[in-house]
Amino acid sequence: MSLAVLKSRALAGMHAPEVTVEVHLANGLPSFTIVGLPETEVKESKDRVRAALQNARFEFPARRITVNLAPADLPKESGRFDLPIALGILAASGQMPGDELDKYEFAGELSLSGELRPIRGALAMTYAMHRAGGASGRQRAFILPRANADEAALVGDATVFPADSLLQVCAHFAAADGDARLSRHRAQAAVARPDYPDFADVKGQSHAKRALEVAAGGGHSILLVGPPGTGKSMLAARFPGILPSMTDDEALESAAVQSLSGGFSTARWKARPYRAPHHTASGVALVGGGGTPRPGEISLAHRGVLFLDELPEFDRRVLEVLREPLESGQITISRAARQSDFPARFQLVAAMNPCPCGYLGHASGKCRCTPDAVARYQGKISGPLLDRIDLQIQVGALPHDELLKQADGEPSAAIAARVEQAFERQLRRQGKGNHALSTAEIDAHCKPDAQGEQLLRTAMLRLDWSARAYHRVLKVARTIADLAGADGVMQPHVAEAIQYRRALREQ
Repeated sequence: MSLAVLKSRALAGMHAPEVTVEVHLANGLPSFTIVGLPETEVKESKDRVRAALQNARFEFPARRITVNLAPADLPKESGRFDLPIALGILAASGQMPGDELDKYEFAGELSLSGELRPIRGALAMTYAMHRAGGASGRQRAFILPRANADEAALVGDATVFPADSLLQVCAHFAAADGDARLSRHRAQAAVARPDYPDFADVKGQSHAKRALEVAAGGGHSILLVGPPGTGKSMLAARFPGILPSMTDDEALESAAVQSLSGGFSTARWKARPYRAPHHTASGVALVGGGGTPRPGEISLAHRGVLFLDELPEFDRRVLEVLREPLESGQITISRAARQSDFPARFQLVAAMNPCPCGYLGHASGKCRCTPDAVARYQGKISGPLLDRIDLQIQVGALPHDELLKQADGEPSAAIAARVEQAFERQLRRQGKGNHALSTAEIDAHCKPDAQGEQLLRTAMLRLDWSARAYHRVLKVARTIADLAGADGVMQPHVAEAIQYRRALREQ
């Protein structure tokens, strides 16, 4: 047989479309051509495949070799097509049986010695293969490098066969049964509570801790404003430890995004991601991009926490790109040749000083910033972005004598238990967290009592809130009621929610 057909997967954002690898051997002057819109990494596979076949003691055909990666209009990148190309050459030249190739999909980069090296996006490819098989009623197995086996096997009932080398894969197809066949890999990820820093380490700051508990209970974004050394970064680092446990679907979504960047570890399975980019990060680093679009920090924080410390120090244009993802939970990256969608349902935790020197309102009276300087500094955060942050609180500095007298704080486990109960109430009532409620759902589930409604209207008029701010306060009040175990939203819940909504312009 001079033609072999195998299946593999490409990556297009979060999607992994099927790629048909066709290898044809023809008479004529020896040549090796790869067509089908290959990127540079794919074109270079010719040399890797040739060396791998020769070092594995196979004969490299001295014929006209044409490899077609279909569909032709889908860009192909990375070295994941090395393995299917090599197997296609062996099958087309008769050095390996090819009657079972249609039962499998293949991906893996080859070293010159024939060893298999790990690839990016193994989890996303396995998930796409399994979902496509379920829709068609014909499930294939996936053969890929052993280093990717643990993450690929996280996909439900997917059949994953890890291999160490090209020779092992060839032996699998050459042997009818016995020890030469590859063994199916089972998921090895252990589900355990991630080892986050504990809130018990934070002394004082009960107001900030309570606000973070409310934020965790309803999935709300939060801004911490206070002088240096008051514990803003310390509080943010402990925030993931009180978030609700991840469901299997959420964990799979998060792990798939991490897999696209090559940074996923099964030791972090069901652990909320925590991303804290430096304030010098560019817009592309934050939202993603590149010639071949890759996920940015907001997508790598999907189903977890994005912490932006020193918020006004970020470039204004960088901060503005957060506005749409905060509303929609996804980001679309458009380039001249392609467009990619990535999920970005993260919880924003931001921290900043109140003025350029940082000591505005400090008991020491250190601040010498003029009102104009303070206004310019706080004005680096636009009104539209600030309007999308649900809770905005002051983190005050404790006097030294009081700080030394403070007892240890409440442990994260106790706070997490209350948050979990509140979140379960939301799932039973509406099937989602309070932060994701639509306008109609807000009217149905967040309507306060008469006293609460009057208080909220008064606050809206005096503080000149937008309709978005009004709805966000209602959702925060609903979360406060859930933490209290209340069925309805009462005046005390609304009053507490209003306290958490003090815009910087009004301080």
